[in-house]
Amino acid sequence: MQEKIPKIKRLLQIEEDYSCFLFGARGSGKTTLINELYQDRAKVFDLLDVELESRLQRNPNLLKELVEDLDQATKYVVIDEVQKIPKLLNLVHQLIESTDKFFILTGSSARKLKRGQANLLAGRAFSYFLHPYTSKELGDSFDLDHALRWGMLPKVQEFKTEGSKSKFLKTYCQTYLKEEIFAEQFVRALDPFRHFLELAAQMNGKILNYSKLAKDIGVDDKTVSKYYSILEDTLIGFSLKAFKHSFRKQLATKPKFYLFDTGVKRSLDNSLTIPLQESSFAYGNAFEHFVILDIIKLASYFHDNYRFSYLRTKDGVEVDLVVERPGLPHLFIEIKSSKEVDTSELKNLSLLATDFGDCEAVCFSRDKLNRQVDDIELVHWQEGLERYFC
Repeated sequence: MQEKIPKIKRLLQIEEDYSCFLFGARGSGKTTLINELYQDRAKVFDLLDVELESRLQRNPNLLKELVEDLDQATKYVVIDEVQKIPKLLNLVHQLIESTDKFFILTGSSARKLKRGQANLLAGRAFSYFLHPYTSKELGDSFDLDHALRWGMLPKVQEFKTEGSKSKFLKTYCQTYLKEEIFAEQFVRALDPFRHFLELAAQMNGKILNYSKLAKDIGVDDKTVSKYYSILEDTLIGFSLKAFKHSFRKQLATKPKFYLFDTGVKRSLDNSLTIPLQESSFAYGNAFEHFVILDIIKLASYFHDNYRFSYLRTKDGVEVDLVVERPGLPHLFIEIKSSKEVDTSELKNLSLLATDFGDCEAVCFSRDKLNRQVDDIELVHWQEGLERYFC
């Protein structure tokens, strides 16, 4: 069962008088946003429509005929899931030059465009990324426990029952396998990739070990590396690189990997039916995952020049997130799920920040008593997001 939720104003700002690519994982709300922005001023060509996709595959010039036949009131041309026919971009390039239309090109995968050396319009179109909801977008309707367990995909917010939410997320993952992976022939055998997805979800937020994963799945290291590339190219996850800097301590060098949504992660590792108990290890991991995702989303909307990494010394001391901010000191962020932070647990963060020098050290947590402890700022996670990333 679904319920009508209040209209959510998205934070992404799109320049209306310029063509653009709008990328985002399937279900992140691209179509809804396009409909709200352009309404009856746009002609939409949805390449998920099998008949339309087939006709344009056979005869790409049909797009030129259809666009040139549009009336003056139709200012925008939307091509949904443009990665399905990359060769259309050559025509779009011509039409941008020869008509007064703006083109909005959406996609849930950049893989075919990147690997096929598609025409990316050489500056004639801006690129934007739309993510699942942020806590800021949901405002008063945001519920942390719901977000940790079920994630932030727009559609999942509409279901009332746990059974419906679970079914939606499982269907979402099955659709991803069927339509993004198998139908596009990104892998030759689906079963090893399916096994990989489950293990990648279990390894979410951990330092990558290709050899161990390859052994568990029964493939080689190169195949595991390829699988992770597929997740990134289809916008289902991202790598968080290890911090590199001239630092007195020896640092870890391998990346971590995060799936793009907490609910999708729990669906892939088959833990949706397991409640998250406060103070548990699983709750702490889910909270850290969620906060990192919200930071990445907000930064992409407001500070797209920020760069992110994690820092881990060879003896295991770690900073959850290092943010490089042009013109500002590095930001070292420790994330704690506790409502009452034990400040003795921040000693290592303080030592690392002191050794590094030019940085701000902050702890994001559920503790509502904001305070300064030595050289570390303790701040409630929502206030921290607003202060540093909005």
